[in-house]
Amino acid sequence: MPFTRVSLLAGKSPDYLAAVSDSLDRALVEGFEVPEKDRFAVIHQHRPEELIFDRTYRGGPRSDDFVLFHVTTGKARSDEAKRGFYRRLVERLAQAPGIRPEDVMVVIANSTFEDWSFASGISAAVSVEENGR
Repeated sequence: MPFTRVSLLAGKSPDYLAAVSDSLDRALVEGFEVPEKDRFAVIHQHRPEELIFDRTYRGGPRSDDFVLFHVTTGKARSDEAKRGFYRRLVERLAQAPGIRPEDVMVVIANSTFEDWSFASGISAAVSVEENGR
């Protein structure tokens, strides 16, 4: 049930954005213990002055194809699962839409079910039985 915000420079085609979304989804399913059809992401496209990133800090060199994935998750994952997800994501993105691994940055933020409501103003921490649905 992760929710991912994807930030990149504006100007990419709808097909490019779909490939980013699809690659993210597959990497989450394959390497981050996320079930099929648990797909929630928002893609933010920014003007150059709105997406500021160091081109060489702890990696790089980064190009204008730099993409930041901020994954918020309600279930903690092991370090091994996180590392597997990082690897799988850059592999998938290299395949489609062709993003270099040096241009991929990932931030994972953990939360709890109490921090989520999927619909109807009901806390995700409330069981189906408690909710009556």
